[in-house]
Amino acid sequence: MATGDDGQAVIGASAMRKAFWRIIPLILVAYLFAYMDRVNVSFAAAEMNADLRFSATVYGLGSGLFFLGYALFEIPSNLMLVRFGARPWIARIMVTWGLLSAGMMFVETPMQFYVLRFLLGVAEAGFFPGVITYLSLWIPPCHRSRAVSRFYIAGPLASMVMGAMSGWLLSLDGTAGMHGWQWLFLAQGLPTVFVGLAVLALLPDRPEAVDWLAPEEKAWIAEELAREQRLIGKPASHNIFAVLANPRVLVFGVIGFTCIGSGIAFTLSAPLVLAKATGLDMAMIGYLTAVGGVLGTAAMLAIGNRADRSKDRFFYAALCAVIVAATLFAIMLVPAPGLVIAAYLVELTFVFSVSMLVASAWTEALPQREIAVGAAAINTISQIGAFVTPFAWGLATDATGSYAAGLALVGAMMATSAVLIWVLRGQLRAQAAALAAAQ
Repeated sequence: MATGDDGQAVIGASAMRKAFWRIIPLILVAYLFAYMDRVNVSFAAAEMNADLRFSATVYGLGSGLFFLGYALFEIPSNLMLVRFGARPWIARIMVTWGLLSAGMMFVETPMQFYVLRFLLGVAEAGFFPGVITYLSLWIPPCHRSRAVSRFYIAGPLASMVMGAMSGWLLSLDGTAGMHGWQWLFLAQGLPTVFVGLAVLALLPDRPEAVDWLAPEEKAWIAEELAREQRLIGKPASHNIFAVLANPRVLVFGVIGFTCIGSGIAFTLSAPLVLAKATGLDMAMIGYLTAVGGVLGTAAMLAIGNRADRSKDRFFYAALCAVIVAATLFAIMLVPAPGLVIAAYLVELTFVFSVSMLVASAWTEALPQREIAVGAAAINTISQIGAFVTPFAWGLATDATGSYAAGLALVGAMMATSAVLIWVLRGQLRAQAAALAAAQ
């Protein structure tokens, strides 16, 4: 029997090695540009706000409207992905959002800023839950945190790339009659279109449709995915409204609302917070962000591997959330330059791992037939948080003339995430044990 188990382990390792190399690098590049296109406005903010005379409230509302557009079209987009297939739909998403991101260079008024940010969110809607849905057809749970972490490192990698190049792009101010922030949107938006075309040409469909997996490798993937579904249990109903009313979907959504809302609000204003607290210019802040991106990438890979081996994603997600909350409170309470820099680097090291671990657990908690709508619903609630929180940050900043109130808000939200993650961990572990005992 041991020989058989060893043989299955070898087959599984071979299947996953092939799948990782064929799928993850392309998704990584796609998500890298997705993250850059949604937060590059944070590096453009100082010059753009000054040139266009945008207040903190205007900037906060416009920045957050991306996530409102994203949230409203999450579920319809993921339903279209199921209908048309992941490959063409993800490619469509990337081409349209790349064009709109580059179009940000033409903004002149607050209304134009609002409209383009909203449309950018509409264009990108469905990308992340679509990728999670796609991976649920390929990657069994014993490898899923590693798979998600290997493309989710696009977040800290994007911080590294933007940090390294944004200062240079902003220095092009006046070149060809364009502002530096216009060069930034152009140079970071158009490449997304070409990545979308690469996705259309290269992303494989389901495991059974490819010729680079051996029959026994396809069978291993199918059996592991079926085993996961047996432990989750059957959905109470296949009705879309029943999926939306699933308590797990709602709890995951609230976790996303708090942790993603907190992370995005701070990310969109972090360069401004750092500039005020440390006196550093945008080029130096960019390099600091790049260092944080390297740390975050290394941490995410290590934490993803550890979470898979321990089979306890929620423990590490809660721990990372506690660390991030502590850094945000530290920046608020002790705004000394050295401490702010250290806390910012720690925040960048762990913040991406929170949402990565939680997202990799969606498919651990939802039946296969609920994943597409459930993942989209979770991300919808999460993106509402990403809309509301930056706007609240902007209002608080204009009202108080300080970032302290915003930092208190995002710190409290991240701490709330940690508590909810821990509670959900206990509920899911108890249910899995009961189902395993009953089989």
